[in-house]
Amino acid sequence: MFDIALPWLLVLIPLPLIMLLLPRVASGEEAALRAPFGQRWRNLAASSSSGVHTSILQTVLLWLIWLSLIVAAARPLWVGDPIELPNSGRDLMLAIDLSGSMQIEDMQVGNRLVSRIEAVKAIAADFTERRAGDRVGLILFGTRAYVQAPLTFDTGTVTQFIRESQLGFAGEDTAIGDALGLAIKRLRERPAESRVLILLTDGQDTASTVDPMEAAALAAEMQVRVYTIGISRRLGTTGRGAGEVDEGLLNAVALATGGRYFRARTPAELQGIYQLLDELEPVEQAVSTFRPEQSLAYLPLLTAFGLALVLIVLRASSTLGVLPRGQAA
Repeated sequence: MFDIALPWLLVLIPLPLIMLLLPRVASGEEAALRAPFGQRWRNLAASSSSGVHTSILQTVLLWLIWLSLIVAAARPLWVGDPIELPNSGRDLMLAIDLSGSMQIEDMQVGNRLVSRIEAVKAIAADFTERRAGDRVGLILFGTRAYVQAPLTFDTGTVTQFIRESQLGFAGEDTAIGDALGLAIKRLRERPAESRVLILLTDGQDTASTVDPMEAAALAAEMQVRVYTIGISRRLGTTGRGAGEVDEGLLNAVALATGGRYFRARTPAELQGIYQLLDELEPVEQAVSTFRPEQSLAYLPLLTAFGLALVLIVLRASSTLGVLPRGQAA
């Protein structure tokens, strides 16, 4: 569909005609100088009468150039068919622990043991692939936490980042509080009903600059629901120091934010947790559409440029044709 972004500029099209129609102020003073060889000047003017048609053509070209420039300034557009954007879902941030302990091979898959990170990557990648309609982001953390993928509808890219993540990228320790704080920072600008964080770790908070419970309190204030997952075959049950995973902390963080804590001793249990999270009802948001626009201003600009070249050629040829006759007079 053709459209014009600034149609009000089209009122300037008749401006040159208006200027021509305005009455000119006559001067009452006679010329102070008389041109010598007056007869020759008159003969020159008479000899140029054959260029009347050329003058008319030049005037038409000037009008067309003016018209083309005004149309270009009005920004003509070609508007494509409407494209419907995802209208439901949530903003879901996934935080995965890449600390050194994630290399421990204690996750049973069939008749063999695999590392914790291998099991997590396989199941988390499958989880993100199914989040059609959700805006998904990825945080990786160890001693430090960083955003590997910002919130995006491109779940395929996030899934690829999960599969390509490597232990040691973020350090050997575990900064649960920092991962929480970074996720809150990324989610706070999103609608309150859709802010979700899934945090997966196999250890205790040992390197955070932000206290995990203070981060949880801020998450609750910002209405960010946090679901925590503790992964290991040896899970503590009485809090920090009782086992590899601080279940007390993870459970407290989840409860403080309206989320839930899950235990995963095996890949099958982890798969079941993700299936449960996958069943969360999406939050309805306003339907939005997008119509792609392509600027067509280059077309009248090219037209004006071409007409200007023609005008230059005409004026040059007219000048070269008049001078010999003037000299002969």
